[in-house]
Amino acid sequence: VCEVMSTSTLASFDSQHQDMVHDAQMDYYGKRLATCSSDKTIKVFQVGSQKTQTHVADLLGHEGPVWEVEWAHPKFGSLLASCSYDRKVIIWKETQANKWSKLYEYTAHDLSVNSISWAPHEFGLMLASASSDGFVSVLTWKANEWSTVKFPAHKAGVNAISWAPSVTLNSLTNPDHSPTIQFTTGGCDNSVKVWTLDGASGEWNNSASLTGHTDWVRDVAWAPSVGSVSIIASCGQDGRVFVWSLSEGSTSWTKQVLSQENSNVPKWRVSWSITGNVLAVSSGDNQVTLWKQNMNGEWGCLSNLSAAGGAGSSGDANSGVGISTE
Repeated sequence: VCEVMSTSTLASFDSQHQDMVHDAQMDYYGKRLATCSSDKTIKVFQVGSQKTQTHVADLLGHEGPVWEVEWAHPKFGSLLASCSYDRKVIIWKETQANKWSKLYEYTAHDLSVNSISWAPHEFGLMLASASSDGFVSVLTWKANEWSTVKFPAHKAGVNAISWAPSVTLNSLTNPDHSPTIQFTTGGCDNSVKVWTLDGASGEWNNSASLTGHTDWVRDVAWAPSVGSVSIIASCGQDGRVFVWSLSEGSTSWTKQVLSQENSNVPKWRVSWSITGNVLAVSSGDNQVTLWKQNMNGEWGCLSNLSAAGGAGSSGDANSGVGISTE
């Protein structure tokens, strides 16, 4: 049973969007916030030291609801990626202070682009996108131009994508070890898949297909932990949350199901703490639960975060943005 914990609001403000806000992401330094909405726009806010937010830019270019935004690592400059129902992936560049322009527009998907994710910066400037057309695309900046690869991933559509960390136990103990470039996807075929880059051919191979969900997989998240075990979390429309693990030297993933009181409620997002030892799960009943693995290897619920007058359900047209803490 999860202990219910109240949360206090650090900051709450009107995003100035005219429709539902789908995503809000802080940059690497926590100084700027990007939001996106069904009103087809992206907004950038400067976050002040006194928790004040100043609207500094509007990014216009999408022709449909914008589902996600994601900041690139600052070593590549000030770059922001976005994806939309309009089938486009746009990479934006800040050309001067608070002035943004399109750096690249990718239009090869045939249906809504549901998720985007930048690769770990050690792999270079690479962006992956997942689409309802069942395909995944990987955009790579090299030799002063963008190269693209598109391949089928889930027949019924792809909902989410997440990269594996670049640092592994092997890379720490053996400086000459080349890290494996991988990411995971979740799809409308109820499966979670792992994709591995073949360095020789440049092709992405399906190295694992993980089954257990009985409905659409809504989100996947590869844990950023450094160690001898790879860990992926997945959640689905079926209300279930799985933690998949692969030990070093093994070829078989094992799964653990998180025991939840609201197991019949769809789960929308999973997200790891920066150290990879705490998992946050958001669900369709407006609850966020925090999970941690104990010494016996079992996952237990740490807390159930709730806020008075909490955020609206996924069907509410909520254009506000809030930042809260325990």
